[in-house]
Amino acid sequence: MANRVYIFLDEGGNFDFSSNGTPYFVLTSVMMQRPFLIHPQLEEYKHDCLEFGLNTEYFHCTEDNTHVRKKVFSIIEDSLDCLKIDSLIIEKRKIIPALHDEKKFYPIMLGYLLRHVFERESDNNIAAEIIVITDTIPIKHKRQSVEKAIKHILKEILPKNCRYKVLHHSSKSHFGLQVADYCNWAVFRKWQTGDTEYYDRIKRSLESEIDIFGSETDCYY
Repeated sequence: MANRVYIFLDEGGNFDFSSNGTPYFVLTSVMMQRPFLIHPQLEEYKHDCLEFGLNTEYFHCTEDNTHVRKKVFSIIEDSLDCLKIDSLIIEKRKIIPALHDEKKFYPIMLGYLLRHVFERESDNNIAAEIIVITDTIPIKHKRQSVEKAIKHILKEILPKNCRYKVLHHSSKSHFGLQVADYCNWAVFRKWQTGDTEYYDRIKRSLESEIDIFGSETDCYY
């Protein structure tokens, strides 16, 4: 790892553990280091959108039109050598009811993903500082549970001399969060609908795609 790395987190799916909810919940981390070579390209394209007449404050995959979405994925695809993407896939019907509580479910799943990422990266000279950034989480108890999960894993895995920060920023404030949103959307779409058009564009930098309950046969709804 470099002297300092950034990890941007995003999620897809909902917390409705019933047949009415999304079949899957997906967590994705995108690891980057400075200089953020993808940022100038996204900044340029954002202003192209403004000059074209779009009110583009930031990029958000589900809200961007098809033309914008394809262009942003093209920019990401051209910058894959600068990214490390990891995704955790959760088939929600296979989760035991005791974990349906968001405050229990989220920290455990996020902790699993981060543990996997850091254990892999620790083989390559751990960074002097880890900066983890999530999108702003409006619900206080969820924000606290997420932060607790991240800090617990970092403290457990990282060397004592390795510094770390856990920050909650609006996705509007950082292209890294917007890239994570796009990458997570592509992975989520693959599992949710079977559409791999966008997934295929990022998979070269997908370090892992963990179907955590893939071998389980018990379903709870």
